[in-house]
Amino acid sequence: MGYRLSKIYTRTGDKGTTGLAGGLRVDKDHARVEAFGTVDELNSVLGMVTAHPLPQDVRACLSDMQNDLFDIGSELAQPGVTLIDAAYTARLEQELDRINETMPPLQEFILPGGGHAAAACHLARTVCRRAERRVVTLGKSESLNEESVRYLNRLSDLLFVIARLLARADEGEVLWQPGKHRGTPATEK
Repeated sequence: MGYRLSKIYTRTGDKGTTGLAGGLRVDKDHARVEAFGTVDELNSVLGMVTAHPLPQDVRACLSDMQNDLFDIGSELAQPGVTLIDAAYTARLEQELDRINETMPPLQEFILPGGGHAAAACHLARTVCRRAERRVVTLGKSESLNEESVRYLNRLSDLLFVIARLLARADEGEVLWQPGKHRGTPATEK
């Protein structure tokens, strides 16, 4: 592959527009830009997760996800282009089932935390949910590959299970305690 970027700044976006692949210019707050921008943000947060010590199988899975997210971002930046298919989502489901089989059943909701890597993975999960919402919003006004929504939906589930795995290997899962401070008198200042 040759060089894709010979110059990092172009000044073409200085007036609030950006170019999609193919040359079409849209506003920087266009639903399509919001969608691929949030997918890019998710990819960056996954990079934060990989900055932590991780089991090799988890690291490989996250690397696959990052590559997949570039494919989804490419689709979103090129209206009418399809890069991902059901096999991408099926691969996530296999990984999800494999990891989830090692986890005890949930008894309570889990608070984000359980160590640095687990907390970063929970952050990735929430950004993934936002990316999914942005893609759904775009799909209401423009056609897109519906597999992207399925993939992001499954990816957030997988990130939840990976966060559980990482927390259990570190500080342990932090469970929600409903009404923990109900009835506790407020302190006077």
